[in-house]
Amino acid sequence: MAAYSQDLRDRVLRGLERGEGATSIARRLEVSLRWVYHVKHRYEQDGERTAQPVGGYRRSRVAEMEPRIRAWIGAQVDLTLVELCERLAEHGILIKPTALWHQLDKWNLTFKKNATRQRARAGRRQTSPRHVARTSAGS
Repeated sequence: MAAYSQDLRDRVLRGLERGEGATSIARRLEVSLRWVYHVKHRYEQDGERTAQPVGGYRRSRVAEMEPRIRAWIGAQVDLTLVELCERLAEHGILIKPTALWHQLDKWNLTFKKNATRQRARAGRRQTSPRHVARTSAGS
């Protein structure tokens, strides 16, 4: 949901400066009474007339641990996400495996548990079942 327009915020603050009641402002501008009080409080406390940013970037808890995590994986390539989370917990950083996976993915830090396999599923059979059936029937 987008924030209310700056023009609407300014009209609320002008109405309050004129001494108009919050209820009549809310009715006239068709906004909630709670929002009028919110705009008033934000202006009185912080001097802010604008909306706060919605969403945005949040720094990861493990951002400063990147070199150490890379070193751990370099030294022991078969570490699981759970084991990495446990090591991070020893350093006071609590993070769930899914969140850690997302951060590792952002760093393009991926590793295979079995480097020789390179595939997630089993390879195809060398001979098809039809071929086996034909050779046994033809013999």
